[in-house]
Amino acid sequence: MPDTGDEMTCRELVGLITDYVEGTLPAADRRRFDEHLETCEYCANYVEQMRTTIMALGELPEESISPRVRDELLDAFRGWKSP
Repeated sequence: MPDTGDEMTCRELVGLITDYVEGTLPAADRRRFDEHLETCEYCANYVEQMRTTIMALGELPEESISPRVRDELLDAFRGWKSP
C-alpha cells in the first residue's frame, strides 16, 4: 500500500481504542484504525486483548474503586498523554 501520509500509528491507535471498542469513533478514524489493524499484528492482538478483558470483567462500578486509587489512575492517564 502506498504511503498516503494518512496512516495511523500504533500510538494513535492506543489513544483511540476506547472509542473504537465503544463504536463512537468517527467513520474516517475508524477506517484508518481498521486499515492499521490489517497490517499490524501487535495492534490487532492488543485490540483482541482489550475486547477479551472487557468481556471478562464487564463493568466495574466506580464505587468499587477507592478514591485514592481512582485519583492515582486519573493522574497516571493524564500524565500519559502529556509529552
